[in-house]
Amino acid sequence: MMFVWGIVMMCHGFLRSYGGLVTLRVLLGVAEAGLYPGIVFYISCWYKRSELGTRVAAFFTSATIAGAFSGLLAAAISNMNGLFTVLCAVASYWVISSFPETAGFLTKEERVFVIRRLRDDMQFSAGGEEFKVRYIWQSLKDWKTYLASTDGPLFAFSLFTPTIINEYPGYTATTANLLSVPVYVWSCIVTVVVGLVGDRLGKRGYINLCANSGLVGYIILITSRTPGLSYFACFLAASAIYPTVRIAWVASNVEGSYKRGVTLAMAIGWGNLNGAVSSNVYRAKDAPWYRLGHGIMLTYIAIGWLCSAAFMILLRTENERRDRGERDEVIDSDNSGDGMNEMALKNGRFKTVNDARREKGDEWSQFRYTL
Repeated sequence: MMFVWGIVMMCHGFLRSYGGLVTLRVLLGVAEAGLYPGIVFYISCWYKRSELGTRVAAFFTSATIAGAFSGLLAAAISNMNGLFTVLCAVASYWVISSFPETAGFLTKEERVFVIRRLRDDMQFSAGGEEFKVRYIWQSLKDWKTYLASTDGPLFAFSLFTPTIINEYPGYTATTANLLSVPVYVWSCIVTVVVGLVGDRLGKRGYINLCANSGLVGYIILITSRTPGLSYFACFLAASAIYPTVRIAWVASNVEGSYKRGVTLAMAIGWGNLNGAVSSNVYRAKDAPWYRLGHGIMLTYIAIGWLCSAAFMILLRTENERRDRGERDEVIDSDNSGDGMNEMALKNGRFKTVNDARREKGDEWSQFRYTL
């Protein structure tokens, strides 16, 4: 995927027509689409659920920093950025190991330690999982897959922050680009801090609900006619948009490597579709204050807040049901089949507890969701 991505980027240096540009952009989107969900999935296969937030935040912010300085980088290295991607892709074939059980840089004892560590954290698929089509259907039927997909404001904010600043009286394009860099840097700092705090406290849902400064930021952007106040509002918006993307939270609450992979792909894919809308709402005729665009982003943030609240409430409700035994399965090996009732049979009947873990993933009665 990275190799194709790099080749397509290199081909941009030989463009001679608009049709060629459209074709390459489509190919670039196809090659790039799997990067974000793929990396988050890869991280989730190596780290405990209480460690995911910090790692995903570090990756996420590196992409943000790259976006902030992409113009400078492009000017510095011209069309060689695709070549560098190709070289990294080739090197990654030998450098990166797919999963802990096949990691060549680990000894046998270290591989066992990593796998046991993950399994103790309810990641039962660590150490390998046989592909079954039903794992895909489990993801497609899971409500978590769809409540996770509300990162529409991310694209608009990333793309149009320099444009918004540039429209303020007295600001040139160069000044706007330079003033947008502190906003991106601030968003990176806040994202890493929120990821770290979320991992330490284990309360990602509460943090997401409290990080609602984006609502205040966009209300200010809609009503303000002062460049300085509007610029401050961009920091408030960034403080909520970047840290509250729920990918790490979702990944830590989906068990089964195949199911998790599909869920992440769906969640981020739906978010990308939102980006197709949100990246086209800042119309030139609405300059310099862009009320329509800011209003739509405010709506997206409000929907995201409601989805976070629903996500947390539903997870907590499910945990409470499992604590009451309403999700208990019938396990033949421990004689729990004796005196079984209709509810237990509905939850499934398995020969051993390990069979129930493998087949049900995060739907297993002893799995507990992180809030």
